[in-house]
Amino acid sequence: MPTSMRPATPADAVAVTALMNQVDELEIGRPETDPHTVLADLEHPGTDLERDSWLVEAGGQLLAFGLLWDPSGGERIDVDLYALPSHRAETDRILAAMEARAPAKARANGATRAVVHLHLNAAPALDTGLLQERGWRVVRRYHVLHRPLDPARDPLPEPPAGVRVRGCVTEEDRVRVHALYQESFAGHFGFQPRSYEMWLHDLGVRGLDWNLVWIVTADGLGGCGFLIARDDREAMGWIRSVGVLPAARGRGLGGFLLRHAFGAFAARGRDTVGLGVDTRNATGAPRLYERHGLTLHYAVDTWETVVR
Repeated sequence: MPTSMRPATPADAVAVTALMNQVDELEIGRPETDPHTVLADLEHPGTDLERDSWLVEAGGQLLAFGLLWDPSGGERIDVDLYALPSHRAETDRILAAMEARAPAKARANGATRAVVHLHLNAAPALDTGLLQERGWRVVRRYHVLHRPLDPARDPLPEPPAGVRVRGCVTEEDRVRVHALYQESFAGHFGFQPRSYEMWLHDLGVRGLDWNLVWIVTADGLGGCGFLIARDDREAMGWIRSVGVLPAARGRGLGGFLLRHAFGAFAARGRDTVGLGVDTRNATGAPRLYERHGLTLHYAVDTWETVVR
């Protein structure tokens, strides 16, 4: 059956979600992609769907989907690519289109090359032989961790002496969390500074419950840490980000924020919580999460290619 390729539109969110969940079932054994997250990507203000998205179809069936966006305003270009194992030719077609588009996007930012990143399950449905043939390589690994919750085992913790935690209830609080995020993650692999407005959009602010965003303060330091959680995933409660300023690390604030989130999710009736972590994180986050009972759900590799 002949195939055709076209740009995506927000109206394709349901079909794209269905394809992603087929990939989820192959890779992790169950669907874990929610339609609202797909729609948020398709409606991202920094993405030109006409030039930065690709759908390959045959007979009205979606076979493969790709999306490109520019998180850096420089040479870093990110892409997503989803296809089932039987659609190698369609995957290669989208890869070629992405590699052709990325340098133009980078040049528009004043860069001389595009450093393109693609995140894939470490045991992907997609044929990684295609990537290797085209010169892509793995440069980083992340772990998605999860942990069971129980209201009796996971009460809200008492804060350590001199420490307080408060919800993010005002615009001033939200601006503070943005600043804490920028400073806490500045040295992390792949970090890209973002304006307050773009950060809000990337959080999916329309569906974000600010009751699950907390700021921690410590005597002599003021607001020095934060945790952003989400309760809009079908599969599990999700800790999107937890960060502590360098000057405040080593005081147990990250662990306290984790336990606070566990207690909040358990009180809501959630039975599982998850988060993602860079396995080479230099702040000790993987060990912190292990000490708090989080175990491996699946691994994700960052593939990279450089194109001019």
